[in-house]
Amino acid sequence: MELINTIITKLKEPLPGEEAQILMAHAYRRKLWPSSPDARNAGVLILFFPQGGDWQIVFIERTSKNPKDVHGGQISFPGGKQEESDESLSACALREAEEEIGIDGSKVNLLGALTPLYIPVSNFLVHPFVGYLEEVPELTPQPQEVQDIVVLPFHHFFDDKYKKHMDMLFGSGMKMDDVPYFDGQGKVIWGATAMILSELLVILDKSHKPVKENL
Repeated sequence: MELINTIITKLKEPLPGEEAQILMAHAYRRKLWPSSPDARNAGVLILFFPQGGDWQIVFIERTSKNPKDVHGGQISFPGGKQEESDESLSACALREAEEEIGIDGSKVNLLGALTPLYIPVSNFLVHPFVGYLEEVPELTPQPQEVQDIVVLPFHHFFDDKYKKHMDMLFGSGMKMDDVPYFDGQGKVIWGATAMILSELLVILDKSHKPVKENL
């Protein structure tokens, strides 16, 4: 539980916010930083669980079949738009995680929140929450929204060799050069997800790099 206890402590301290997020932001993305006054709120869940003596972290690969999803095909954290029925943004993140990956939200131990991040292309202000499960969950993707569930060992992201850059060409014909991303065992983790993850890594920094624990 060393990693979990460290995260709890760090999330109670002042967060680095934009300074940490932009480490994994494309140069063009930094020019669009200010949040729109009509931005919609969303909650996402950075979910940990223990397996094989390591802490695993859960991502989803969004389906590319939904024409309304501007982030279709991308790797993201479970989450989505806040509904009127959600009592809070953290409740939104848990509800969406239940729907998208089939976990029991009541069993998630919430540790705290990271800095909200505005996403211009979808006009969402995303509020990231960190939580963990005490046991390995049975993960079931919601087929309408989730193409695949991606589980990666958290220590993977502390190795600089998995921080890379690539040129991206989108269906609209738009090209972005030298885009920073995490190589998640062949999965490209970039954009808002990489920026959120970057802040979590910064607050832990290399002196708190997770090692194998007796989980």
